[in-house]
Amino acid sequence: MEANVPSARSRALAVLRVRSRASAVGLLPAALAVVLVAARATGRLAGDPWPTVTLVVCVVAVLVLLVGGAFAAVVLRASPAVTPTVPLSEAAAPDLYRLVRDLADRMDVPPPSAIALTPDCDSWLEDRSHAAHRRGAARVLGGAPGPVGPESSPGAAPVLVIGSPFLWWMRVAELRAVLAPVVAGTGPSAHPDIADARGFVRGLDAAVDVGGRRGLGWIAAPARLLLRLCRTDAAEMERGVAAAASERAQGVDYGLRIVAQEQVGLAYAGWDRLLTRVALPAWRMGRWPAHLDAGVVSALTELSRRDRLAEGFTSRLGERPACDLLEQPGLIDEATSLLAARLFHGGPAEAGPDWSPVDWAAYPEEVVDRKWRTEAARLHAALDALAVPAGRPASPSAPASPAAPAAPVSPAAPVSPAARPGSQGPSGAAGAAGPATLAAADSPSPTADAFAGPTLERVLGYLTDGGGEGAAGEALAGRITGELAREERAAGPAAGAGKARGADTLPLFPLQPPRSGRDLLADHVTAMVCCAAVDSAGATPGLDWLDGPVLLVGGDRRSDLAPRVLCLVEDGNPEPLRDWLSALGVRTEKPVRLV
Repeated sequence: MEANVPSARSRALAVLRVRSRASAVGLLPAALAVVLVAARATGRLAGDPWPTVTLVVCVVAVLVLLVGGAFAAVVLRASPAVTPTVPLSEAAAPDLYRLVRDLADRMDVPPPSAIALTPDCDSWLEDRSHAAHRRGAARVLGGAPGPVGPESSPGAAPVLVIGSPFLWWMRVAELRAVLAPVVAGTGPSAHPDIADARGFVRGLDAAVDVGGRRGLGWIAAPARLLLRLCRTDAAEMERGVAAAASERAQGVDYGLRIVAQEQVGLAYAGWDRLLTRVALPAWRMGRWPAHLDAGVVSALTELSRRDRLAEGFTSRLGERPACDLLEQPGLIDEATSLLAARLFHGGPAEAGPDWSPVDWAAYPEEVVDRKWRTEAARLHAALDALAVPAGRPASPSAPASPAAPAAPVSPAAPVSPAARPGSQGPSGAAGAAGPATLAAADSPSPTADAFAGPTLERVLGYLTDGGGEGAAGEALAGRITGELAREERAAGPAAGAGKARGADTLPLFPLQPPRSGRDLLADHVTAMVCCAAVDSAGATPGLDWLDGPVLLVGGDRRSDLAPRVLCLVEDGNPEPLRDWLSALGVRTEKPVRLV
């Protein structure tokens, strides 16, 4: 037995002593009542005030037993939180099951009862032998309801949860080396005292959750007290278990594990960029990339190309990938990609008309272009709300319009309702520049603008005249921020936000970093510039595996747009951006097509 197992067992016994003392406190009034009743029955406590004392103690004992019994029932029956995963049956991954069982045999530990995938860069063992988990019907990959596997029986070994990016990025030998210390943890987990202590702590944690429900608030207080009393011992017990598992796994692929750990760090970096830069814009559009795990290979390959510290990692891609251990990698990738959207964004559990998958080949057209045009529409809606004129004279020699940025729209060039993204009609859906807008643009008048509708020149003129660092830019940023907040509140319930803790609370790990109003304004101006470049200069939307949506000109990525937009937004200086647009041949006075 490993040296750390006795240490973990001693900590487990300390946790169980907390449970025993809590039980003793609950039984103390009952024991005292039994003593008083027995003494009264034998005549040892005759006369006053013993009858009254005995009655009071008996009543208190009954109440304590009822409360204690109810609390114990909640702790025993409350369902501990289970990480949402994609369960893998042995038929869906026979080679992976064979690899894991071989690892368990070499380390002389019980094999995991089942295998599941999580859309994250981590792996662990999870106990799912609780009665509440056995009562619940899990869904296997094919969609048929039924138990996940042998872990449904009491006392079964825990489930092995594997990070899905590992399967696509790592080679088979690397995955084996990484999983060895995790699988070794089934040995200490099978110890009765450790398993009992873990079950007690999980029950207390679940009881705290139950205490948050109406009418059951009294349960949370004793559960939190017991958790505080055993917190240190429980943490030390887990450290001892992890140390024992690591010690047992040292004889299995130890040298390769050092190299594989480097791939774990690289996978973390690429997976984070893929989620925040690539997947998140799609999720916000109501689309979810159907093959995130396949995309992580492209993202990490690109990262290896850009970062000299990661050079050489792509040379191993010729070896057998771990996803070959699966029978249908594409189907499993799609399931984990949908789960990732639920965990990190709160999307629905199933695809639908407003929540459909998108392939990587269609991502630029269906996500990037739509994202830009949606943000451009939101930008012009904010300008409409601020009563900004539809435009300025297109010719530099023409006299400037005397209207201030906040002046009402000129009657000679009204903004068509189709140009207002918040109330689009059929013409707005087709391009937000309907006949009324074009007619207004062609109507001459002493103060008429040379163009009308959703144009880039309208944005440039507003931020230049008002000063991007002044009240005008702040007002526009405030409008955009408020509109985004309203959209997110309206989309919250539809996105699958839960009401309870655990797997029902989605997203569990939201990827919504706080953004300032100035950052949002810069994003929307960039989107408007990209729309204008696509419509009038032959540019195309593109996908960068590490940075997400990008603008392609002649097939090459243009990475020099961001500093010019910031110069306009932060300083109110349009000249760098105008020079960039002129070199590209973008017509700022031409109305752009909006979503």
